[in-house]
Amino acid sequence: MRWRFVDFESWSAAMNMGIDEAVCEGVNKGTSPPTIRLYGWKPSAVSIGCFQSMNEEVDYRNCVRYGVDVVRRRTGGGAVYHDEKGEITYSVICPEDLVPMDINAAYRDVCGRIVDTLALLGVKANFAPVNDVLVEGKKISGSAQTRRADVFLQHGTLLLSVDRKRMFKLLRVPPQKIEDKKLGKPEDRITSLRDVSHASREEALKAMKTAFLKGRTWDEGSWRDDEVARARVLAEQRYASREWNFSR
Repeated sequence: MRWRFVDFESWSAAMNMGIDEAVCEGVNKGTSPPTIRLYGWKPSAVSIGCFQSMNEEVDYRNCVRYGVDVVRRRTGGGAVYHDEKGEITYSVICPEDLVPMDINAAYRDVCGRIVDTLALLGVKANFAPVNDVLVEGKKISGSAQTRRADVFLQHGTLLLSVDRKRMFKLLRVPPQKIEDKKLGKPEDRITSLRDVSHASREEALKAMKTAFLKGRTWDEGSWRDDEVARARVLAEQRYASREWNFSR
């Protein structure tokens, strides 16, 4: 089966989530091909997992203060700060029979592409179950996935740089993490490409494209008009709505 690759572009938080869902719908209907996309967030945003509480996980006042979007994902996982200039995000969307049925195996398969990306950039990384990639014991990539209507979606991050002070002004860190002395401070458990390599953003994008497309037949693609139209409806009616984002 041929994949569609959509190269890096930046959207609002609501549109990024709207595009992922619109493509999932298209894959389910057979109107959209299996798709890999690379993207950014403009403006910067905080996303929370489907089952999380916005008020418990996010300092919403600081998000407003710094002009940072907030959005609830359809996937699980934890709260994530997506810096406009400091991150590349990916999504893999396909019929679920194209990935391992076991959740852990599927994470290993897709996150392995991030490990391969970093290897191409001269950085040794390892997959850390359930859904992280580590460099020297520190998190450089996290991912989340869902399967609905026979469609698999996994999206995740590659940190290019990290503003630790801002990140932890926007995210509320659970007390148990702060108190866990063995793990150290939360901000010290994160790393970025800038911390471990001299690779540029352009080199990182090229490496991600190579790693995610290895072994696949694919075409360089773009969004169809109906996909963008549907994504805009989803963004406006769901992902930009307070009802959805503060539903827990």
